[in-house]
Amino acid sequence: MAANSRDGGNGGASDVGAYQITTGNAIYTQNVGWGAGTWGGVIVGTATNQLNGAINSSVTTITVDSTSSFAASGNILIDSENISYTSKNSTEFLGCTRGLSGTGSGAATSHADNAAVVQSTSFTGWGVSAPAGQGIGEQLRLWSQSNFGEDLIFNPRGGALYYWANSASANTFNRGQYLGPSTAVVTKSGTITTDAYCPTVANFVMVSDASRFVLAFGVNDYGSIVQDPLLIRWSDQESFATWFPAVTNQAGSYRLSHGSQIITAMQTRQEILVLTDSAIYSMQYLGPPYVWSFQIMGDNISIAGPNAIATANNITYWMGTDKFYMYSGRVQTLPSTLREYVYNDINLDQSYQFMAGTNEGYNEVWWQYCSSNSNVIDRYVIYNHLDDVWYYGDWVNYTGTAYQGRTAWLDSALRAYPMAATYGVAGGNTNTLLVYHENGVDDGTVNPAVPIVAQVTSSDFDIGDGHNFGFVWRLIPDLTFDGSNVNQPIAMFTVLPRANSGAPYGNANNPDVVSAQNYQNTRTYAVQQFTQQVYVRIRGRQMAFKVSSDELGVQWQLGVPRIDIRPDGRR
Repeated sequence: MAANSRDGGNGGASDVGAYQITTGNAIYTQNVGWGAGTWGGVIVGTATNQLNGAINSSVTTITVDSTSSFAASGNILIDSENISYTSKNSTEFLGCTRGLSGTGSGAATSHADNAAVVQSTSFTGWGVSAPAGQGIGEQLRLWSQSNFGEDLIFNPRGGALYYWANSASANTFNRGQYLGPSTAVVTKSGTITTDAYCPTVANFVMVSDASRFVLAFGVNDYGSIVQDPLLIRWSDQESFATWFPAVTNQAGSYRLSHGSQIITAMQTRQEILVLTDSAIYSMQYLGPPYVWSFQIMGDNISIAGPNAIATANNITYWMGTDKFYMYSGRVQTLPSTLREYVYNDINLDQSYQFMAGTNEGYNEVWWQYCSSNSNVIDRYVIYNHLDDVWYYGDWVNYTGTAYQGRTAWLDSALRAYPMAATYGVAGGNTNTLLVYHENGVDDGTVNPAVPIVAQVTSSDFDIGDGHNFGFVWRLIPDLTFDGSNVNQPIAMFTVLPRANSGAPYGNANNPDVVSAQNYQNTRTYAVQQFTQQVYVRIRGRQMAFKVSSDELGVQWQLGVPRIDIRPDGRR
């Protein structure tokens, strides 16, 4: 900025501007680009001839000495006028349209005898777009971060390292500083200058727990600015400034051999797991002189994205591109009853959005992902590692008007409940929301709150080998409503009969199970009281039952329900 435009030419103090790191893409996109060519106008061909007689601006048949080298139909250029024709004979262009538009093309006008006539192609845009799927893909902006004491080291994927320093002033917030070669970083304890070999680009950054090394994955090598997607470099212990290896420090590097790029890394109890797009490595601290050891633990694997991995109960789980995996000292395929459901309807182009998280209070690992028709997260699948069961759902607003896919997840270690961030489109609110999970019994992301529609459906059951019809006449629900906050909450039992395997469910019977207690005012009960038994009349070879609720303030827990069923013939 010029001085006289800022301070009236009085030579005042200079302006100091702080730049902002670009936010990057929110989703994966394909930049297909455009073909080369002039912005409008004509492309001149090789066929040329000359007018056989002068013409005015209105004639539609143009005579030349010969048309033999010209196309059967097309365009010609005379001086600056672009003209199309529909057919030709040996000396004439027929069905001419005069003065076609296009940059550099003139209006219909008169032309002198012997004026040059040139074969041309007319267009008005910048070439044509490249076919879908043949462009250059650009991933969304992802960040990795890790605490270095009370400070933070972070990295936008494919970008530089940055250092967020805890300031002595509680009102100072602009503390993100570039962490590059020979740069001065201001910390609470003073200014620290990095050496000349600090990485300039990385895909992932981490600070090791016990030994406190800064680990950069997918970085440029010493003395190079070219990114190597399989190279790992680490700083000296307890230092983010020393990166060049020497006998007096523990800085170093190692290049992995399996895969084409490092996707992510996960710190576990005794090791750091490093996952490329085709292998998993165990990285363990040894101390000088080797510092870190690397052992390949599995090959021919996959991982959907950098955030599609989580550790629960000392076992690491992740989502691959076609199945789920687990690591407990060895790599195993995680059997999933929902594998076909998930992978037959998934948008792997958006896999870098996919996110894993844990809900340890309920022994769960969650994966958020995009269905095949969505460019944003709209589904989740959950694995309960204690009960070894899977369940799934859609992130749909309970009014049915908008999705509420989660974009970030934090388990309950720091907060009373798991927290997540949404895309912020619920209820017409375009701001991103922070949502508590497992807190309350209704959906509070909209105002007023709406019920959380809850249901669980059993698999089909039958009598014996399924030859006989079964007749169900009574249900013992074994259902409690602890945690509800309304007077006499209600849940519905639904019995679903089939006449034969593969047949649709027939007419269902929907008895209500009602609490006999007031849950709104009382929180202590000697014995839970609810509907003791319900009577139904259902007949079928196979049956399933469902428990559901769709009212405000209702929460229920299912025990071991029992069904009275007896044989009822074969037809």
